[in-house]
Amino acid sequence: MRCPFCGNDDSQVKDSRPTEDASAIRRRRQCPACGGRFTTFERIQLRELTIVKKSGKREVFDRDKLARSIEIACRKRPIAPERIERMVNGVVRRLESTGDSEIEVGRVGEMVMEGLQALDPVAYIRFASVYRDFREARDFETFVGGLSDQVAAVKRSVNDD
Repeated sequence: MRCPFCGNDDSQVKDSRPTEDASAIRRRRQCPACGGRFTTFERIQLRELTIVKKSGKREVFDRDKLARSIEIACRKRPIAPERIERMVNGVVRRLESTGDSEIEVGRVGEMVMEGLQALDPVAYIRFASVYRDFREARDFETFVGGLSDQVAAVKRSVNDD
């Protein structure tokens, strides 16, 4: 593993342990050349995933890009980073378990929307505004109105039981 401080091609592992959800191995490393310490994460990758954009362009799936977009939606919300990480891991596992090596970008977006809807309503609306390309305040009103209708329907079904 290359040292991020001096670029040396060698580093020594000082400590290894699984992450809280056991989806990765966290390794503390030290560079023998400069003495710098840094952390790396090792994750299992079942298959190489390719994302097919709306334009037809294909690009390699980037877990960090997915995590960044979810973190942006959750910014300044009372959500523990561990919950965001678990959601990212869940989306990645679902994508890998589809059996497809090429995945439409819309499918990823819908999975993220499902996860955010369960995680935080404000983050859900923020993500939806970008994902669904809201252009006017009316777009927000329509979307939130649809959410209100869903909540009312759930409440009615719970009360009927």
